[in-house]
Amino acid sequence: MTQNYTVSVSPTFKKMTTKAILSVLFFFIVYIVLILCGVGITALAGYAGLMIIMAKPMFVTIMIGAGLLCMGGLVLFFLIKFMFVKHKIDRSHLIEIKREEEPKLFAFIDEIVNVVQTDFPKKVYLSGDVNACVFYDSTFWSMFLPIKKNLQIGVGLVNSVSELELKAILAHEFGHFSQKSMKVGSYVYNVNQIIHNMLYDNDSYSAIAQSWGNVNGYFAIFTTLAIKIVEGIQWILQQVYNVVNLSYHALSRQMEFHADAVAASVTGSKPLITSLLRMDLADHSYNEVLDYYGKKIQHSITTENIYSQQSFVMNFLAKTNNLEVYNDLPQLTPDFLNRYNKSKLVIENKWGTHPSTEDRIKELEKLNVNEVNENNSLAIGLFKDGIELQNKFTNKLFSAITYSETVVFNKNEEFINDYKNDFFSNSFHKIFNNYYDNKNPGLIDFDTLITKPADKSLDKLFHNSAVDLIYTSIALENDIKTLNQIASGDFKIKSFSYDGHKIFSKNCQELINSLELDLKKIKKEIEENDNQIYFYFLTLANNQNKREELKKHYSELFTMDKEFDTKIDFFVKMINVSEFMHQVNTYEVIERNMILLKKEENKFKAQVEKMLNSNIYNTVITEDIRESFTKYLSEDWKYFNKNEYLNEVLDVLSKAMSNYQIVLSKSFFQKKKDLLEFQIQLLAN
Repeated sequence: MTQNYTVSVSPTFKKMTTKAILSVLFFFIVYIVLILCGVGITALAGYAGLMIIMAKPMFVTIMIGAGLLCMGGLVLFFLIKFMFVKHKIDRSHLIEIKREEEPKLFAFIDEIVNVVQTDFPKKVYLSGDVNACVFYDSTFWSMFLPIKKNLQIGVGLVNSVSELELKAILAHEFGHFSQKSMKVGSYVYNVNQIIHNMLYDNDSYSAIAQSWGNVNGYFAIFTTLAIKIVEGIQWILQQVYNVVNLSYHALSRQMEFHADAVAASVTGSKPLITSLLRMDLADHSYNEVLDYYGKKIQHSITTENIYSQQSFVMNFLAKTNNLEVYNDLPQLTPDFLNRYNKSKLVIENKWGTHPSTEDRIKELEKLNVNEVNENNSLAIGLFKDGIELQNKFTNKLFSAITYSETVVFNKNEEFINDYKNDFFSNSFHKIFNNYYDNKNPGLIDFDTLITKPADKSLDKLFHNSAVDLIYTSIALENDIKTLNQIASGDFKIKSFSYDGHKIFSKNCQELINSLELDLKKIKKEIEENDNQIYFYFLTLANNQNKREELKKHYSELFTMDKEFDTKIDFFVKMINVSEFMHQVNTYEVIERNMILLKKEENKFKAQVEKMLNSNIYNTVITEDIRESFTKYLSEDWKYFNKNEYLNEVLDVLSKAMSNYQIVLSKSFFQKKKDLLEFQIQLLAN
């Protein structure tokens, strides 16, 4: 039996609603003043135009009078054009479904809307992604006329949640429209759209103004005056937009919390929490499969069903991270998601429309509504034929792709083998417990370091506490960087929170000094642990007569590490000197920048040639990359000819630069992995 609670509006929600209403009233007052000014300008321009014509009817006075009328009309049209604009949602990626096609799903939605006490969606659409939302085509009149919303459900989402979790997600979406108090958000949203239209959606208006200005020289003068007046109006609206937008974003965050409370009243707190925790993993897994088949396009390989492979990736990644998989769904925890986020710095994001997943979960846990004991089977079971539906959307996703040869459909087994091989080749052995994921083996000074037996066991060397030290140091470095921006005034905020304490920006230097001392201490602990790791494996190597081989692996990695920054600097400089090609410039500016580009390119080409001839990089230079480099080095390419860029030649440069960065990164990763794999061999022996 589904619960049905009346969800009360929080004091914070009421406060934000009041602010939003006041901001909307502020907008309307400003807008009415602008309209009156616009009408006044139009009336005065029209009157002045008629008086000029009547005073002395002739071609010149008629043109001046008509120009004045044109000026007034353009200003007034700018102020009312939003009334005729419709913001239409793109539905090309959606498929509409009817009640007779999916009766079980529609009965499921019926139950939710009845409990939430809202209207059934106007239409129900399916998309291919990991998402669910309620949407509608908005106009100015949406603020005054009742509009039925459409529901969109992603097959990638349905494939990643249970029925009860899907019920919580849909209850959240319907919760946005379940109470009158929530309609304030729609008003503020529409006001935002109106101001945005006036500020930024001006292509059609500019075209009209230009066409009027092209009639003759007289019209051009008055059109220019109208544009200047409009620019003044836009400046005023920009100030209003900041006020309304800030109120809207603050209210939107509270609306999310309120909609979560509605969902909890329907299913209990837990189903929404578990689905929120899983969403990033589900979306990542979905995109991993898409990326895999994106790389297979050149080989004309695709699949009949990406969703079964999405499920595999999701559960595979869960198991490799020692997460529980229940009912074929990974069960994530807040601790797992935040295991590497050690930052204690909290800066309120005034421009964010959604609260963080962590904040939403905290609020849901505070509500602590008991879970409803309902069907926990996979949500895909709500459809008549889930497999057929998945196949249909897989086909839709790949239908726009043109393959060069006859398409070959990959079997699940082939995908699984490829994915596992790729995953393990691009990750380190689990015995290291993610210690080296964002850190390189510590720099060892072989000449001065006094070798001795390790004081720690292998388990302690790579214990969670050792891993925590690394991510704490990363968090401290990032926090100190942000705090320095605050202290210098580059990041302008009045206050922030650190470790639960409110601190004013003017006092943050003292905190920086304290954190720098903490960072120095932690880095010293990490350095000591790295030395202990070296001692541990050195003992094993000595016992197996492989001491020099271990030192060689370390030395080669350190050498490549030192060279990496120098070599990547050539790539960064090429990015900087070629940036002008992505901007609109005069011919003279382009020619001047091309000289600078060529100067830097000569150095870059020398590095590419060294890379091709070096044994260090041979293992990661594929035939495609070698072909790209060879073509790039084959001649002195010209990227601009007369009045246009040569796109095919620019593609040669772009591929060479991209491949250079790929080869550097992969080579360093491989060298690092060689060392770690050698250590695993020492353990095995």
